[in-house]
Amino acid sequence: MAVFGIDEGDLVCYWGPGARDLFGYDSTAVLSKPGAVLFADGPHAPSGSCARLTERGRTRGYWRGRLTARHRDGTAFDCGFRVFSVTGSGGPSVVMILASRSDELDRVKTNLAFLDALFETCPIGLVMFDPDLRYVHLNQALADMDGLAIEAHIGRHMDEIMIMSDGGEYQRMLRAVSRGGAPVVGMLVGMRPRGHPDRDQVRSVSFFPLSQAVGSRPGVGGLMVDVTDREQAILEATAGRRRLALLDGASTRIGTTLDVVRTAQELVDASMPDFCDGAVVELVEWMDEAEDFDPGRPLITRRIAFGTILPPPATELVSGVETVRYPPGSVIHDMLRTGRAISAVVNEEFLARTVLIESRARLLAESGLACVLVAPLIARGTVQGIAMFGRSADRPAFTREDVSLAGELASRAAICLDNARLYSRVQDIALTLQRALLPSVLAASPYAEVAHRYVPGGRITEVGGDWYDVINLPDGRVGLVVGDVMGHGVSAAAAMGRLRITTKALARHEREPADLLAELDACAQEAGIELATCLYIVYDPTSGRARVASAGHPPPLLLRPDGTVETIDDVLGVPLGVGGFPFRTTEIELPGNATLALYTDGLIEARGRDIEAGLAALRTELSGASGSLEVMADRILASLLLAPPADDTVLVLARVRRAPPPDGPGAQPSGPSSRGAHPGARSPVK
Repeated sequence: MAVFGIDEGDLVCYWGPGARDLFGYDSTAVLSKPGAVLFADGPHAPSGSCARLTERGRTRGYWRGRLTARHRDGTAFDCGFRVFSVTGSGGPSVVMILASRSDELDRVKTNLAFLDALFETCPIGLVMFDPDLRYVHLNQALADMDGLAIEAHIGRHMDEIMIMSDGGEYQRMLRAVSRGGAPVVGMLVGMRPRGHPDRDQVRSVSFFPLSQAVGSRPGVGGLMVDVTDREQAILEATAGRRRLALLDGASTRIGTTLDVVRTAQELVDASMPDFCDGAVVELVEWMDEAEDFDPGRPLITRRIAFGTILPPPATELVSGVETVRYPPGSVIHDMLRTGRAISAVVNEEFLARTVLIESRARLLAESGLACVLVAPLIARGTVQGIAMFGRSADRPAFTREDVSLAGELASRAAICLDNARLYSRVQDIALTLQRALLPSVLAASPYAEVAHRYVPGGRITEVGGDWYDVINLPDGRVGLVVGDVMGHGVSAAAAMGRLRITTKALARHEREPADLLAELDACAQEAGIELATCLYIVYDPTSGRARVASAGHPPPLLLRPDGTVETIDDVLGVPLGVGGFPFRTTEIELPGNATLALYTDGLIEARGRDIEAGLAALRTELSGASGSLEVMADRILASLLLAPPADDTVLVLARVRRAPPPDGPGAQPSGPSSRGAHPGARSPVK
């Protein structure tokens, strides 16, 4: 568009850049020159065109029309003019003129008229996106397809209007076109507009980059045609992909642990928000797993998982109960009678049949849930529980395909739940067995003060084979034993119990420590216990000596009264169950108030820490320990077990005392018993 000005003497007084492009004159060549040079009937004679143009501008204030203009090179062309008068404060008036070639004006007018008609009447959806894929312009045909007004589109991102199930492929294609990529023509795309959430569509789309047009704003222009009826197969494939994606996601999210409650919550979380607006999982409280379902009796369930994306009171509805009672004739009974998932509309009939408590029925009616889908959790031919999914009135009701999908979700979750329940039962059995076999109260002796700790490993469902005991022996002697069976679970706990009971029986028959371990080794081989470690110490308070034998167990530590710590590691031996290797007994003298530390490898061995470093840390803790044995035990565990240990841990601290000397010559040693020669008089075994 050319802009120039002519003063009262019909001389050019203003010359814009557009005027230079249109007429070919630089400002220096035309300013202060007669305006007649710009018209075909000038410049040699007075230009009637120029005079008429300026006269109409001054007298009418505004005029538009067409005149024949002349380029500097002498060529004439048809030109459109718009003129208006500008008068300064107290100064002369100037006629300002806007000019452009008539053919260009005609083209622009034609294009604008065509675009106006196109956007008003075209049955094809037309759209313009900015580079961020936000709606800039669209026609009514596309707004109708989307089920939203034109104004509801403008400024919103594409994914706020469309629900896609292609993993972002559609957006990536649009961004590639926006960056100047090749246009896309006739691509078939499956989508679900948020304005029609119950209607899957197939559209034939074509897109082209707007940035390739001179002077246009960047972005993407496109055309869309609804070809749903023609492309029903694509629509079904899109819905199928959505269902498969949900199932695939659920498969990876459900059953990550062997915890029943967490597994149920994973099912709830995997179903929202793609499949439903709220969900709960409940376990059936059967009296007996073999019990047959009686449709004439109420059904009692225990709610263990729940969730919703709806606002209150839906949150209170799903979380407000732990035990639920369903009356005969409920939708739950209908589902259990057939063993298949079913859907139902939440109406007065549903509430009357299924919800016993009036306050709960009112919550359900006010929650916004319009329909529910109930699926049985069946494993090993037994109904373990139910999964219930709900949708609000803003979403379409559950379809036959949704019912099938819910049944598949429930089936996969039921297997994981059943595994978790079975594993929990095994764990309960193992824990019960382990607690029964471990000593609840250790034997008391006036010559040995004992503090003991047992810390189970951090495994979710496993128990270990660590064990320990304190045994009172004749003549006031005290037996200290600690062991560790390799492995976890019921078998390890059973093996641990067998070794502990055998050790206690053999110790009371006054076996030498090495002989006792040899008997235990034979017992382990007969029982099929492949690897177990054991440390056995017999302390004689009269002589102050301790006899020690080890079967591959971590060495005991001796804390002397002066704070020095020694490692008794000269009789390590081989583990029980290996066979073919003799065991040795060593004898050491213990000063009064010395403390023995017996432990299992869980205390000194941990991921990222060498066992020697763990043993050094234990020695350091012992050397600086003070106070009662109970305080010492707590401090050692707090220092060495910074996190729940991966393995079971046993710690036994025994502070020994000497028996008082005889009252006179020939007197018997004091203590619980004084029969026979004292074992401390025997020669040390090397």
